[in-house]
Amino acid sequence: MSSKLVMEAEREIEGLLRGFPKALRVWEAVKKDPEVAASWEMANYIAVRKMKYSDHGEAHAKIVAANALKMLDLLEEAGVEPDIVRDGLGDRDDARVVVLLAALLHDIGNQVDREGHGFYSAVLASGVVNRLLSTVYEDPCKRTVIKGFILHAIHTHMEEALSRTIEASVVKVADGTDMTKGRSRLPFDMGNVNIHTVSAMSIERVEVARGSEKPVEIRVYMTNSAGIFQVEEILYRKLESSAITDYVDILAVTVPEGSPVDERVVRKIVTMGGRLKHLTD
Repeated sequence: MSSKLVMEAEREIEGLLRGFPKALRVWEAVKKDPEVAASWEMANYIAVRKMKYSDHGEAHAKIVAANALKMLDLLEEAGVEPDIVRDGLGDRDDARVVVLLAALLHDIGNQVDREGHGFYSAVLASGVVNRLLSTVYEDPCKRTVIKGFILHAIHTHMEEALSRTIEASVVKVADGTDMTKGRSRLPFDMGNVNIHTVSAMSIERVEVARGSEKPVEIRVYMTNSAGIFQVEEILYRKLESSAITDYVDILAVTVPEGSPVDERVVRKIVTMGGRLKHLTD
């Protein structure tokens, strides 16, 4: 299952980076980088094997990267410029380098400890980012600017921190989208039945799509109303502490719509007026 998710995410990333040569070169370098691969493995060793968390390794990193790049595309289509472009510090290709590397490296600090892993991820990523960027950017000043954007995104990807750029925000919110069928961002022990396990297994699929009222709509399809726990405790909290709250809607529904099997406590939740609203009919 994990290998299938990785291949699907890789195809999406490569499609989204078509036409952006700098980001594509960085992507090719990352795929062959043994330190990055080992960091994903060690992050999962601590998070999954030792702490019983869900996947925080390669599959998660690439799913987050694909969804973050998709959000960036949709925002740009709606005229929302990444900060690196708006502030005259880089171009759209540079913005994708930032989002790509931040998404791929945001969780490697789990190999040190889960507590404070955003900080540890930024520290561990620093040398990796220097090495990878040097294959594309000759100017040390430009490399430093790009690196600064990347480290900010990595350090602020958790809900407690404020993400102050568009680039950091799409990485943060994308991190919350990887919660399909047990891929929760919350810890859960599959040997127990509780709100964590039930909600973690209640998410059928998550889609990042063009919204009808806002540039981005994140659609969460649940097989059980308990799935709202994931949406409220992770995805919505990440959106709230991002710089893209005005551009993203969350729509979560229980499916199939006409099924009598799940007596749904909540039929749908949507973002309205800066809050999550529960709809029961």
